[in-house]
Amino acid sequence: MKFSDRTILITGVTGFIGFYLAQQLLTTNDSSITIIGIDNMNDYYDVKLKENRLSILEGISSNDNKGTFNFINGSIADKNLVDSIFSQYKPTIVVNLAAQAGVRYSITNPDVYIESNIVGFFNILEACRHSYDNGEKGVEHLVYASSSSVYGSNEKVPYSTDDKVDNPVSLYAATKKSNELFAHSYSKLYGIPSTGLRFFTVYGPMGRPDMAYFSFTNNIVKGKTIQLFNNGEMFRDFTYIDDIVAGIVNVMKKSPEPTSDGVKYKVYNIGNNQPESLSYFVETLENCLIAEGIIDEPVEKEFLPMQPGDVYQTYADVDDLVRDFGFKPNTSLAEGLSRFVKWYKQYYLQ
Repeated sequence: MKFSDRTILITGVTGFIGFYLAQQLLTTNDSSITIIGIDNMNDYYDVKLKENRLSILEGISSNDNKGTFNFINGSIADKNLVDSIFSQYKPTIVVNLAAQAGVRYSITNPDVYIESNIVGFFNILEACRHSYDNGEKGVEHLVYASSSSVYGSNEKVPYSTDDKVDNPVSLYAATKKSNELFAHSYSKLYGIPSTGLRFFTVYGPMGRPDMAYFSFTNNIVKGKTIQLFNNGEMFRDFTYIDDIVAGIVNVMKKSPEPTSDGVKYKVYNIGNNQPESLSYFVETLENCLIAEGIIDEPVEKEFLPMQPGDVYQTYADVDDLVRDFGFKPNTSLAEGLSRFVKWYKQYYLQ
């Protein structure tokens, strides 16, 4: 299924995942697709990177054979702005990726998480609800970002969407679990078909500089000692950006089947289904940097205890994703990091 004649709203469109999703949709569909992108372009990390992503999307849209891309600079926490977007463009599919990300940042800056992740998502849900007013067809499918962080201190692995997730260990995780609860209630009350996606440690070229793999790279390139928490014995289900986007596109194509009580609501994990230790991750990253001639040898490591808000392991059970869409992330860590390092070299070092 293509998205011909569809108007798709992507929030957080200049963010890491939002950019790649918009790029994929614009380049693989005909000129009848319309992408409406909203982002507040905040300075949580380098705005130039966001501006670069935006210029790429605008460049694609300028091609007569590609779809239309309209960018709106603003926040989803602005209810009037969100309502005006829905009123003007009448999106058929909504993909909510706008959020304040980061576990540790939520400890020092909790206010922005409530504004973006709670108030902002509420505004999106309300706009979806009222899209059906006056007999309008309204939103066909709401897809929204959740996070593997919702699993908190769960010890059972791999993490299944059937697991109880009532023990978040960070405010960020709590806001993401709240999003799932909000979406379920709105699906139940107003018939909004909604699908939540729990992403697992997304990485790749043009990624978020606040992520560990990015800061590791910056420090390794500068020859600085890098810090490994829990003595490097932390495990993450690192998931390459192309696999994340492929998963989102698959989910967008089909709204969820009604549950036993008639609610069109579903949550999926999107993860690589293969957790790697932090120590192995850094070793692989250093090997990729050596292969590209960026460094000559590994750097010193400082081993530290676990940090507040961190979890020991993330590990995605993706059986539902495979069953419903015949899709499973499969990019190896070595391949994904090699692509990232090649981009990093071109973007920052040449």
